[in-house]
Amino acid sequence: MTALMQTYARLPVAFERGEGACLYDNQGRAYLDALSGISVCNLGHAHPAVTRAISEQANRLVHTSNLYRIPPQEALAEELCGLAGMDRVFFSNSGAEANEAAIKLARVYGHNNQVKMPGIVVTEEAFHGRTSGALSATANPAIRSPFEPLLQGFYRIPYNDLAALENLADQQDDIVAVLVEPILGEGGIIIPDEGYLSGIRSICDRQGWLMMLDEVQTGNGRTGHFFAYQSEGILPDVVTTAKGLGNGMPIGATLARGKAAEALSSGSHGSTFGGNFLACAAARAVIRSIQTEGLLARVRELGQLVQNAFTERLKGVNQVKAIRSRGLMIGIELARPTTTDLVAAALQRGLLINVIRNQTIRLLPPFVISNEQALKMVDVVTSLIKEEKA
Repeated sequence: MTALMQTYARLPVAFERGEGACLYDNQGRAYLDALSGISVCNLGHAHPAVTRAISEQANRLVHTSNLYRIPPQEALAEELCGLAGMDRVFFSNSGAEANEAAIKLARVYGHNNQVKMPGIVVTEEAFHGRTSGALSATANPAIRSPFEPLLQGFYRIPYNDLAALENLADQQDDIVAVLVEPILGEGGIIIPDEGYLSGIRSICDRQGWLMMLDEVQTGNGRTGHFFAYQSEGILPDVVTTAKGLGNGMPIGATLARGKAAEALSSGSHGSTFGGNFLACAAARAVIRSIQTEGLLARVRELGQLVQNAFTERLKGVNQVKAIRSRGLMIGIELARPTTTDLVAAALQRGLLINVIRNQTIRLLPPFVISNEQALKMVDVVTSLIKEEKA
C-alpha cells in the first residue's frame, strides 16, 4: 500500500540517479531514456550547466514571490521574447498553467473587443493539459468526461483541416482565437501538412483572431527549431511552452505580442511560484546550453539519422503503418493495437519508451544522446515491433 492517490499506473522501477541519456535504478541497473521525462529533460540528466545554475542559485535565494522584482525572471523574459519574436511573457509552473493563461488571455481579448461570449477554436485529438480550462480545450473524452461539466465556449474542428476552419469562420461571429499544437504530441505525433500553420495565420489575420500555439511539447528545440512554428516563418500572437524549458525544474511560460501582450493587466492573473529565482536560473542555463552547444543543429542531424534507420530496418514490416518524425519527436504508428505491453517489454531491455493511443510508439530522446545510443534505441524498438508482428 502507498499513501499516494492512485492517479498513475506506475511501472515497477524506481530511479535514483541519472547521467546524460541514461537513468539508473535503485538496483544499479542502467536504462537508456528515450522519453526524456516526456520531453522535459531535453539536455539529459544531471546536465553540468543546469546543475551548476540550480546549485548556485539555491545557495543565494530560491523564492520571494511576485510581489517583488525578480531580476532572473526579467532576464529570462528578455531572452525568451527574443527567441520567440514576442513582446511579453507570463511565467507559471507547467504547460497546463501556461495554456490556462492563454485561454484567459483570449477571453479578456474578446471582452476588450466587445465580444460577450468569446469562443476559442481547438482541434480534435488535441491535448492541452488537465486543469479545468486546459482540459476543456482537450479532445480526449476518456479524460474529460469524469470532470464534466467543463468550461464552455470551445469550437472543435479536425486537425490539419483549413477548410473546416474557414467554414467555422463563416458560421460563427463570437470566435476570438485559435489554439492549436504545431504537431500533435499526445494525439500520436501527427505532423500537419506544410502550410497548415501559415494558413491558420492568414485566417486569423483576416478574422481578427488571436493565433495561439501550444508548444509545450514541441518547444525548446525538440523539433530542431527553438519553436516549431519557426519552420514556417510565421509568428503567432500567443505561444505557450514548458516541459523542456527547465530540464526538470517546473516552469511554464505564456508569451504574447501586440495587442495580446497587453490583454492581462495588474491583478488579472497571477502565480505564487511562477518564475521564481530557482526556476528561472535553470531555464536560463537551458537556453544558454542549447545555444552554445549547437543543439538545434544536433537535433536535426540526430532526427534524420533515426528516421533513416527506422525506415530501413522496418521496411516491409506490415505491422508498421507510418513512421513520423520532426527532429527528435518520433512516432511509429502500428497497423493495429499492440497485443503485448511494449512499454514493459522495452523496460525489461533497458529502454524507456511510451505508447500513446495503444497504437503509436512515442520516442522523445534527449538532445545529448549519442549516435550509438540512438541506434541502440532503434534496434530495441525494431525488435519489439517485429516480435509483436509475430
